[in-house]
Amino acid sequence: MTNPLLILIAGPYRSGTDGDPARIAANLERLEEASAPIFRLGHVPMIGEWVALPILRTLESADETVGDVMYETAHRLLQHCDAVLRLPGASAGADKDVEIARERGLPVYFSIDELPAA
Repeated sequence: MTNPLLILIAGPYRSGTDGDPARIAANLERLEEASAPIFRLGHVPMIGEWVALPILRTLESADETVGDVMYETAHRLLQHCDAVLRLPGASAGADKDVEIARERGLPVYFSIDELPAA
């Protein structure tokens, strides 16, 4: 048994969608599908878009000081996460999440089956 972990779920969100809102929504749904199994294992699932999307909606479009909110939010979240679950699919952002996690010495999992129970 381990203590509950805050696990960032990383995978394609905008990647491969050509900006199509339906495809983006499908990607988010796939990310969210991993949240219940993580919760059942006793951990806290986190998806960067859950935090970044409200920020994007409330920022002024001319605000150039924030850079890419999606990437920056994930980067900041990783300062608080205990592990990353990397879902399949091409995604520069998810690859960056894995890189940051490894730099911080955090475990990176590639399957729900690899996660320890809390």
